[in-house]
Amino acid sequence: MTDFSTIYKLSLVTVICFIRACSSSSSSSSSSSSCSCPVLECWFVQEKVGRGGGLTAATSQEKSLLHIRRDAHSHSAESIKTPSDINPDRVYFVTDPAGTFCHRSLNPPRGSIEKPQCEINPFLPQPSSLKWVAPLTDSALSPIYLQADWFSTSHRGLNEQMTISSIMRAPTGTKEHNVVLSVTSKTVSAQSRLGEPVLLDCGFWVDPSSPLSGSGFAVEWRYQFRGDGRLVLAYDGKTDRLADSQEEGATLDFDGLHKKGNASLILEEAKVRHSGMYICTVYLPYIMAQVAVELEIVEPPSLSIHPSPLPFAVPGQTLTVQCEASGFAPLSLELSWEFKGADGKSRPLGSGSVTGHRQAWDGTYSQSTRLELDTSTLDLGRGGELTCVAAHLGGTRRTSVTLNVIGFSAPSIEDSMAMVGVALVLYGLIKFVSWTFTSSGSDDADKQDKKDK
Repeated sequence: MTDFSTIYKLSLVTVICFIRACSSSSSSSSSSSSCSCPVLECWFVQEKVGRGGGLTAATSQEKSLLHIRRDAHSHSAESIKTPSDINPDRVYFVTDPAGTFCHRSLNPPRGSIEKPQCEINPFLPQPSSLKWVAPLTDSALSPIYLQADWFSTSHRGLNEQMTISSIMRAPTGTKEHNVVLSVTSKTVSAQSRLGEPVLLDCGFWVDPSSPLSGSGFAVEWRYQFRGDGRLVLAYDGKTDRLADSQEEGATLDFDGLHKKGNASLILEEAKVRHSGMYICTVYLPYIMAQVAVELEIVEPPSLSIHPSPLPFAVPGQTLTVQCEASGFAPLSLELSWEFKGADGKSRPLGSGSVTGHRQAWDGTYSQSTRLELDTSTLDLGRGGELTCVAAHLGGTRRTSVTLNVIGFSAPSIEDSMAMVGVALVLYGLIKFVSWTFTSSGSDDADKQDKKDK
């Protein structure tokens, strides 16, 4: 009992020491400890000066490093060595009190080949003319706070666990950046069945020490798909108003939005037209950050075979069978046929004659395949199970019907034995009836003879 108590105390002391080590700000290295924030390898991308003239401006990119820390005093620039292939001017020290950049998806194991994606760009604060954003900058004067170096960053974690967009501010001419606004999403890509509610994650954090934090915010969700774009929802958090063009069935958790920065989009009922990219944008006065979320509506097909049940087939007959796949999305679908004989073995019969796609009123698709069953060439035996197979992103679906072939020329062993058994029974029955009538006739003759005498 004493040994157990000692072990318990030692374990408790170890845990406490580990927690203190992780929370301590005296560490001189930003990546040597497993509980510290990572050093992010980024590409610094900006427009080339004095070039352009095309539809898009020419850009340049350089390797850069972002040393992430929760506390501005956790380490100094002098204690960190810069790799030889990175310009020292592109090494930045980022203070992120929220710890958004410390997410595990941005901190791969040492020696890992896969790296999170990261890009940093110069950013120019400016007011917005959008109706739901303009109230944030009612004053025509720009605050002195904006007179600094501003940058935007975009990150995508390993295995698409998280996507982050942030706005950082640094006093002019310094490399000490502070995160002012960060927008995140844990649903980089999402799937849903038709008719189900959908939640597209989006959250934001604002530095409470920034003068911009007390001037309100605005949230906007937009939809884009193959050149088609539309406003889904826009909300002015300063005046607590929704834009008039709100899409039906789309809403926010307004209580969570104001209390926790939860800007997630809620779609009450998933429809095919909801497939596409959704962009969540959070506005503060003069600055904004956005993340993109991909939503795909996946609905597997419903299958039916016609005619059902199948009519009896005879050797040499050609039987036409059709399989209809309906109510599926997205468009991609592979139809095929299989036959399982009486011996239990399955074999493919090909895809048959496949029709083009047809679209229903709700946006789902239908497609059919027709199979010509020639009993004289396919060697179907006495029949079996005919199956229609539909391979789709939502899963593989199957439906089957029974095929019976009558008048088959080569009976099986079981059929032969059954015929012999029937013959023996008939033979015995005939012998029994014959013996009965013979015995009855003999008795009647004997009786008549006695009467004559």
